[in-house]
Amino acid sequence: MYDPKSLVADDFINHEEVLGTLDYAEKNKDNVKLIDSIIEKAKLRKGLSHREASVLLACEIPEKIKEIYALAEQIKKDFYGNRIVIFAPLYLSNYCVNGCVYCPYHMKNKHIARKKLTQEEVKKEVIALQDMGHKRLAIEAGEDPVNNPIEYILDCINTIYSIKHKNGAIRRVNVNIAATTVENYRKLKDAGIGTYILFQETYHKESYLKLHPTGPKHDYNYHTEAMDRAMEGGIDDVGLGVLFGLELYKYEFAGLLMHAEHLEAVHGVGPHTISIPRVKRADDIDPGAFDNGISDEIFAKLCALIRISVPYTGMIVSTRESQEVREKVIKLGISQVSGASRTSVGGYSEDERPHDTEQFDVSDQRTLDEVVRWLMNMDYIPSFCTACYREGRTGDRFMSLCKSRQIQNCCHPNALMTLKEYLMDYASAETRVIGEKLIKSELENIPKDKVRAVCRDHLEKIEQGIRDFRF
Repeated sequence: MYDPKSLVADDFINHEEVLGTLDYAEKNKDNVKLIDSIIEKAKLRKGLSHREASVLLACEIPEKIKEIYALAEQIKKDFYGNRIVIFAPLYLSNYCVNGCVYCPYHMKNKHIARKKLTQEEVKKEVIALQDMGHKRLAIEAGEDPVNNPIEYILDCINTIYSIKHKNGAIRRVNVNIAATTVENYRKLKDAGIGTYILFQETYHKESYLKLHPTGPKHDYNYHTEAMDRAMEGGIDDVGLGVLFGLELYKYEFAGLLMHAEHLEAVHGVGPHTISIPRVKRADDIDPGAFDNGISDEIFAKLCALIRISVPYTGMIVSTRESQEVREKVIKLGISQVSGASRTSVGGYSEDERPHDTEQFDVSDQRTLDEVVRWLMNMDYIPSFCTACYREGRTGDRFMSLCKSRQIQNCCHPNALMTLKEYLMDYASAETRVIGEKLIKSELENIPKDKVRAVCRDHLEKIEQGIRDFRF
């Protein structure tokens, strides 16, 4: 039976409820009166239920889709302004005991080079990332209790935070590792992580079991209930995601929103972020082997509908997607992008991009400087800010500010501050000129009295350009 407050995955991601939702959506996809009422509800900026959102996803009426896109773009501006947070993944180890059929790290892949970074190698990777200008990382590792135990992950986090190189420092480490215990989540919390991220891959249980035939990840319920254990362990910022292409996208969309509703119902706060990766080519993985791939048009529609359904939640698109696709979906709801990503273990400290340990092919291979310049040329503010984590604005504290639209009073000046820092320390001459012009324009248009009342003297420090003020 469907119960969003249950702690059992089969209840809060109830298969019959998903099927009923899809049936309801299909029957009402041309019901203009209902569609209009759902769009009007979305305009209140308080989100939609999984059933309401699924009706809009099923709708194929061109003028209604345009209306949805316009609303998504406006909601994105209302809650996140023109800021885009920048981060990079850091792959620690590709040792894995699971048999996931869509991932080249699966245990049966005997020809991929297996590698695990030593702490000295972690240091080299971090310095390479700092030299680009990165301040926020998402660490990744395969599931292997022998090679990648929680103690190894904690040692890596400690190493990352300890490295101060020139003007560089990694200020926040987000963690994307396999589902684990409440005790281990407490250890991650104590280590000072930002967001705990775990992709569901697919919410369709039967498909999930086939796609994960062996290894601890085969346990659907244990994996799906991980966010509840993370929150019990004190991590109040968690990130959801599905790997689109493994199962029918309408099923995944409903399941994703049901998971968000569950977290809100049980813990009082939904996901901090939602990621939307698509299956990509990798070492021995052919995306064509999965027959549920989605077009760029459907991908954009999913982005827009996630944005209006969970307006307070950050949305992430990675370098899995091309520059063209990322440019299209950023305005529809994306608030975070990765830049200059390398998905191989030890990839940043090598001059040439290594492919032998990549988890997936990177579509957008531009440098961080090129990504920053690209965003600014579209009038976005690339943000390297991590202040919310360090000031304790996480979980329900962040969401209360976001829902009241007050978070911009903190985030906007902080984004400008960290952009100024990037321009001074890392940017090319061309990027610096564009950035200084953008900052000047933004400062002229900010209601300074209001912002300064909330954020004290940050704007003055930007305007003075004090190099030794490291926010």
